[in-house]
Amino acid sequence: MYSYINGLLTEINSTHVVIDNNGIGYKIFVSNPYSFKLEEIYKLYIYTHIREDEYSLYGFKEIEERDLFLKLIEVKGVGPKMALPMLATGSPNGIMDAINRENILYLKKFPKIGDKVAKQIILDLKGKFKVENIEIEESDELYEALKGLGYKNQDIMKVISKVEKDKTIEEKIKQALKLLLK
Repeated sequence: MYSYINGLLTEINSTHVVIDNNGIGYKIFVSNPYSFKLEEIYKLYIYTHIREDEYSLYGFKEIEERDLFLKLIEVKGVGPKMALPMLATGSPNGIMDAINRENILYLKKFPKIGDKVAKQIILDLKGKFKVENIEIEESDELYEALKGLGYKNQDIMKVISKVEKDKTIEEKIKQALKLLLK
């Protein structure tokens, strides 16, 4: 169907935005509507969801975000209305990393994702994508410790490269926490 829609954002609601393209207002469900600004021009990559009782457009600012969404909705038990909130509350790299690491707890933090669905996501998608900017060989312990403390993947990745390598794990954690709090 549509690959993308380029137009003026005319309306923001809690679940969707409206983009005006040549006098037609397209209602597009997005992961975080309040990250948009009224009266600005946006290019949204689109997924068209068609069922007998529904015709919906889902939009994404980045093509990689749309690609992850498409992979998620291929999983049995995960539909567009379950996959979209995952992208709203988690970064695409964080989600892909959690799948590759089989981190069920990370996946279960998303709305409507229970044990069974999280395991199905991992089973269907593990190894299907490469996570960018993640080189953690010697920092696995530090990464897991910070993840266990509830920090987001993107924040951890910014800090890990700045932590001195010749310290004990306790010293590395303390240094990483100081950097995260700045």
